Formats: sequence, structure tokens, C-alpha cells
Amino acid sequence: MADTLSALRSLMSSHSPPLDALVVPSEDYHQSEYVSARDMRRAFVSGFTGSAGLALVTKNEALLWTDGRYFLQAEHQLSDQWRLMRMGEDPAVDSWISISLPQDSAIGIDFWCISAETAQRWKNLFAKKQQKLVPTTRNLVDEVWKDQPQAEINPVHVHPLKFSGCSVSDKLKDLRDNLKKENARGIIITTLDEVVWLYNVRGSDVSYSPVVHAFAVVTTKSAFFYVDERKLSPEVKSYMEENNITVKDYTTVSSDVALLASNQLMSANETQSNGAHEAEDDSRKIWVDPRCCYSLYAKLNPEQVLLQQSPLALPKSLKNPVEMEGLKNAHIRDGAAVVQYFAWMDKQMQEIYGASGYFKEAESQNAKNPSGDVKLTEVSVSDKLEEFRAAKEHFRGLSFPTISSVGPNGAIIHYQPEAKTCAELDPNSMYLCDSGAQYLDGTTDITRTVHFGKPTEHEKRCYTAVLKGHFALGNARFPNGTTGHSLDVLARVPLWSYGLDYRHGTGHGIGAYLNVHEGPHSISFRPGLSVPLQASMTVTDEPGYYEDGKFGIRLENVLIIKEATTQFNFANKGYLEFEHITWAPYQTKLIDVSLLLPEEINWVNSYHAKCRDILAPYLNESDKAWLNQATEPISA
Repeated sequence: MADTLSALRSLMSSHSPPLDALVVPSEDYHQSEYVSARDMRRAFVSGFTGSAGLALVTKNEALLWTDGRYFLQAEHQLSDQWRLMRMGEDPAVDSWISISLPQDSAIGIDFWCISAETAQRWKNLFAKKQQKLVPTTRNLVDEVWKDQPQAEINPVHVHPLKFSGCSVSDKLKDLRDNLKKENARGIIITTLDEVVWLYNVRGSDVSYSPVVHAFAVVTTKSAFFYVDERKLSPEVKSYMEENNITVKDYTTVSSDVALLASNQLMSANETQSNGAHEAEDDSRKIWVDPRCCYSLYAKLNPEQVLLQQSPLALPKSLKNPVEMEGLKNAHIRDGAAVVQYFAWMDKQMQEIYGASGYFKEAESQNAKNPSGDVKLTEVSVSDKLEEFRAAKEHFRGLSFPTISSVGPNGAIIHYQPEAKTCAELDPNSMYLCDSGAQYLDGTTDITRTVHFGKPTEHEKRCYTAVLKGHFALGNARFPNGTTGHSLDVLARVPLWSYGLDYRHGTGHGIGAYLNVHEGPHSISFRPGLSVPLQASMTVTDEPGYYEDGKFGIRLENVLIIKEATTQFNFANKGYLEFEHITWAPYQTKLIDVSLLLPEEINWVNSYHAKCRDILAPYLNESDKAWLNQATEPISA
């Protein structure tokens, strides 16, 4: 790490102009949350592997910003050459630069890896001290990363209509209608999930997300797909041609955006049909999402840009009936895999460690297997969970790295175990498993927390408070126009009554065989982009509690938002409610029933009865018997 910082500082000093600081974001050219191996520059530089963060290297300091999900992980992974900056507690990176670096400082960044919105905000702030945001002539991290992985050439697949539920022609028509409404002549689409959703294709260029490294440009007359053509089979090329989508090399997007800016971008079809290019009205704007990389945005005349959220973000989040049905079916198969997993784990914990098991409460007599020949680790058990999922229809991989964490590791909110360093399971400690999968018909995300020994009364109280918050949010009714920010408090109130809380949002959208985290809506204590929740959106319900050095608790289901039938309809707003589509039991051994209200007890029993009925056809007799026991009614 010291050599890397030294090499970077050498490049910074020889850069023209010399750089006083270098920003290394987590994001790739598409502002992705999860990136491919070759784009993990921030992780390479800092050693911190969490999905969210930003590194800043100055002449004599190295700082890493990350959010509350990763504070503990960053403390463990950063060397003493790095200083951890806690988002929400310490000054934001742009404020720190503005305050801490001298006047006239040059702050370097790869303009492909920063959004237009962020770059503009930083430039305005830095200008107050004549500081400048400077594009690096090349990505400096790539210069010092000698064994940087190569870009993978993975095939692009057409996502059939039986799973997508809406044709490319219909999606393009809706998009062009939106362009006309906003008096725009074209749009640049840079986010990977929007590109593949629009063109009904999927790929595997980024682990856990079925996306393709590609850009799209759509005008009122043409559609372009910028991709490494080696990824396209003859069938996919024919599919693009049939849908009047012009395929161009990934690297030409930059020059084509310049052509778009000067109103000279045209497809071969346009040339053939018109003989000569018929220019668009120059007064009409080019639509750019604020997340668009600054490198492309900078090629446009700002006065000709419509800088606002992509018109694809909301339609993508509003699941059509085919996507909705697919998501429900995927979650049923996924729930069966989770039940198989915990039934298997229950048996293993009893046989190997002498644990009392999932249903009984007693201290384990031998926490370690005497022979030592067989042991369960955080990684070995999560591999088994993947086996169960892989046997299910339409399985295409995991939707994110499984968070399989025992005891103190559970308090690391986005903990990712590694084979060489992960912990062995302990029957006397809590076990938290947050996992999900990609299926052709849907994306899943579920969290359950269990204990195979004797939980303490404190652990039970904490688990029950999390469960009460999970219940309160998941069973809420609310008027149209309500944002997730307004609902977030419902999940926290039971924890607040004890003086407890958690440092992450409570819910995120989820894709239909797409990204596991999907906007534009969310349920969070951060006001952010307050997009009202709407019927046919998906969202997770995942409150938690984490006690540093001891344990972590999280419970998560995926919900679909639907219209609610209410006795009254104040102001004719119409009301909404949630429908749970995740099916797996809560561990009743961890519930302090005395803390539950009668309606909460009834809901748990009703949910468990549905788990039995829905999952039974997917289980063998042994697993079915385990599920029946796991879902036995509770009472006060």
C-alpha cells in the first residue's frame, strides 16, 4: 500500500498541471454501485473493499470516506497510512478539500468516474478558493496498478418477452414520447441497468448484476448501442437490427456524443432513407441524467442540456404484470432454498457442535467438534446456500456477495467473509445471513438472523424490537404521494424506545432480473431524492440492530406496493399498502412474545401459515417437517 501511494504521488507531481490531491471514487464509467474487477480502483488503492466509499490522496495524507454500513469494516481493512472519514459525522469530501487544501489547489479526478451533478457541485464550491477540479490525462490508478484485471468479454443475451413483459419497440416509443414532451431531441443513457432494461438484453460484465458494459443514445429517429461487438452473437446482432438499434463500438460513444451536440449524429438507416441527414431542430435539448459521467456531459453545451432524472428510472421501477409474476415466483423458489439451508444447518450444528438447535434453548456443551475433522465456517455454509439456490429453476447466480456472519462479524453491516480469514460458526452466538439470487424471472434479497444455542434475554429483546419495526413498516397503509423517507420512522420506533438504532436505510427497490439495489425510490432516514412510492414498485423492509464486537440482527423481506382498500379516502388521494413476497420463517425462539401486541402475534402466525402452504410443494418430506415445526403458532 505504501508503494502504491508513493507511486500515485509521483504521478500527481509530474502531472500537468501538478496535482495537490487525487480523488479515487468507487464508481466506474457508468456510476455503478457494484463494479467489475478491473474497475475496483478505490479498493486497490486503499485496501477497503466495501461497495461504497471514496479515497482522497494528497501530498501527505490518505483519507477514505464511507457510510455507516462500513465503519467497522473500514477500521479493520485500512492500514495506519489511511484516515477513516465517517459520512454523516465528518465533513464531506468536497467540504474537507475546500477547507483543508490551500488556495489554487488542483484536485485531479478521472472525469469518466464522476457524475455531472457531483462535478458541477464540486467545481462551484472549489471556485470560492480558486481551487480547480482537473481531469487527469489518464486514470492514474491504472498507471500504477500493474496486475489490473483485463476487461472481460462476456456474451450478451436477449431477455425474452416472456420475462421482460414489454417489447423494445414499446419501450422506445414511450421513451420518445417523453423526449417530445420535454422538447428534447435525444438522450444519453449511461447507467448499465437502464441500458439493458431498455433494449431487453442481459449480460455478466459485473459480478452479481446481469448487466453489460454499454452506453445508449436514443434520438427521436434513431437508437444506438455502444458495446464491445465481440460480446454479440450473430443472433443478438440480428435482434438489434430487427429493432432498428445501431450497434457501435463502446469507445465511439465519446465522439458520437460530440456529434449529437452538433446535431450531426445519424444512423445508417437515416442516411439511406433520407439520402442526406435531415437535421433535428437545434433548439431542442439533449436529455442527460445527473448521474451521467462528466466526461460525456462536458462535450455538450450546458444551455442545450436538460439535466434531470432519466425518464427510464421510474418505468423500470414500476413492474409490469409479467415482471410482477416473475418476481413472486422467483421469491417462492428462493424461499424454499433458504428453508432447505436452515434445516440443513440446524442438523449440522447439532451433529458437529452439540448445539441445542434451531428450536431448543440450551448452551452448547462442546462448542468445537472434538475431532476437528469437520467444521462449519461462514464461507462453507454460504457456499451450501448457493448450492441450494443453484438447483432452482432459472438460477443465474447470486445477486450480491452473501453476508454470512457469526457473532461480532454480524455487527459489520455489510460484512463479506473470505475463506482464509472467516470465522467458524459458534452455536452460542447469533448468525446473520443476508443473501439473494438472480433468476431469469426475478431478483431476490432476504435476511434472517438465527441462534442455534441459548440466546440471552438482551438478544431476544433486540431481535423482537427489530421484528416489531419490520412488522410496523411492512403492514403500513399510506396515501398516494408518500415518500419512503416519511415511512422510515415506522421501522425505528420500537428500537428507539430502548435507545437503539441502526446506521443504514430501511429499504431499497429491487430489479426484475436486474440490480439488487434499484431506485429511484427508497425507504431511508436520508431525505435524498424524495420519490413518492407508487403501486407496482418493489421495496425491501430491512430494519436491524448491531452491537459492536458482539452481534448483529437484521430481518428483510421484499415487498410489492399495491393499492389498498380503505374505509375512507381522505381528499380522494387513494391509499397504498405492501404485499410481502418473501417466504421464510422468523425464528420464534428469538422472539420475546411478551413484547408483542396481539395483532403482531396474529401477523407472525398468519405469515408462517402462508410460508407452510406456499413452500411445501418445493420441499422434500424432511424439510417440510422442519418448516412445519419452524412455523408452529406462537401465543402470548
